[in-house]
Amino acid sequence: MEVVCNRLKSIAQLMGEILVKSSFSANIKERRDCSTAIFDAKGQLVAQAEHIPLHLGSMMGTASEIMKRFGPHIFPGDVFICNDPFAGGTHLPDVTIITPYFYQGQMQNFAANIAHHADIGGAQAGGIAGNARNIYEEGLRIPPLKLAEKGKLDQALLDFVVTNCRMPQERKTDFRAQIATNDMGVKHIHQLYEKYGASTVQASMEEVLSYTQRRLQKKIEKIPDGRYCFEDPLDNDGVTDAPIPIKVCITVCGKHLTFDFTGTGPQSKGALNVVRSALMATIFYVLKAFLDPQLPANAGMEKVMDIIVPPQSIINPQLPAAVGARTDTCQRIAGTMIGAFNQALPQKAVAGSNDASTAVVFSKEGAFVYVEAVGGGAGASSKSDGLDGVQVHVTNTSNLPVEVLEKEFPIQVNRYQMIPDSGGKGTYRGGLGLVRELQILDVGIVFSSHADRHLYPPWGWEGGQDGKTGCFKRNRTQKLPSKNANLALRKNDTITIQTPGGGGFGDPQKRS
Repeated sequence: MEVVCNRLKSIAQLMGEILVKSSFSANIKERRDCSTAIFDAKGQLVAQAEHIPLHLGSMMGTASEIMKRFGPHIFPGDVFICNDPFAGGTHLPDVTIITPYFYQGQMQNFAANIAHHADIGGAQAGGIAGNARNIYEEGLRIPPLKLAEKGKLDQALLDFVVTNCRMPQERKTDFRAQIATNDMGVKHIHQLYEKYGASTVQASMEEVLSYTQRRLQKKIEKIPDGRYCFEDPLDNDGVTDAPIPIKVCITVCGKHLTFDFTGTGPQSKGALNVVRSALMATIFYVLKAFLDPQLPANAGMEKVMDIIVPPQSIINPQLPAAVGARTDTCQRIAGTMIGAFNQALPQKAVAGSNDASTAVVFSKEGAFVYVEAVGGGAGASSKSDGLDGVQVHVTNTSNLPVEVLEKEFPIQVNRYQMIPDSGGKGTYRGGLGLVRELQILDVGIVFSSHADRHLYPPWGWEGGQDGKTGCFKRNRTQKLPSKNANLALRKNDTITIQTPGGGGFGDPQKRS
């Protein structure tokens, strides 16, 4: 089991490197905003490369939808495409490509990858503006469809998709990279089956799911039985100024967990809504990160829990809810769950992190779309200061290096640094946030964004102080909302992006 399943994981990692190195857009080739995974024939995740935790939800949901919709009509050489949040995806720019693998005439696995495309059409470039009011504003919805059948690419479908996107040639090149990545994954999976045989590989995959379930149950058994609750609000819903509470109560009973989100706020009028697949990916992340970092990331985790979500809430939205900015909500869900687990396992407690995505989009029609999520401070623990200038929880992309940004886009980086004293004070201080000042060097450029923690700071723990909040500024003095769409910029305007610091841990008077 160890040999076969580690080989499957290494294949997923290899697929990730192939996708990064063969893609064209900066968001994939430089920021590595992509993930790769392998599923069994039932659509259950068996191996995932360690890229973006939130992408796990999109690929899991899409694989299940493909099985339901196509069933026996899946053939060797087929390639599927999907981005629909209400059919397995999480938001529209994340496009999943899935390729089945057959051995001796029987379907055995799926090779899958997901890439965040810099644009997918819609009213705002990038498709992630926080104040979008419905999903139709956010771009092209692609239900699970066959992009290739029996080895023949559906060129008409590919042309239809890219025609509805900004920068169509860039999109087409990235889609071809995604298809080729899965082809290489299938090739290496075939070598595994040839070496060990189908029965051994299948038995190993079944056992690793069972092993993951048993291992996680043993971790849960060590948590004192009880009910642990925590609540933390989002600044707003992207349209109105009203904060949205995110609340979770975790009930521990023997080997089982129940996550009850009753009390979480209503469906967002803006784009902060979270569909089921994104919620599941966030929960999986917290279980792995907080309880057992070495736990294999696969479908075995799902079998130890029940999840209760209020109807028509921000974490259980109904069509045509906008979902492009769901990352900020997922970050807050993760932070809230950690706050609850802190009470159950105080020896592992950590203060609040920046718990936001701070995603920005600069674009010019017909010329470019530049997307980036900017890191901030992580929460301190009882043993160490929080990390400075990092992405936390369910996002894990790189920054776009200054040299690449200035080469690819008509934008100059005037300032990029840690923010002094932005981490909360404590026996151990919170991590520092970042400030990035960008100067616009061309006309016709617009700015969109979604961010949070501009009002409610990352919380301290055990006497530690809160971290500092973030903000956006235009020309250094004009404060902007955290959620923007198509804000027209003039040549030589500056946009300052300031991200939150992390919370401190423990009494500041006891700091060395």
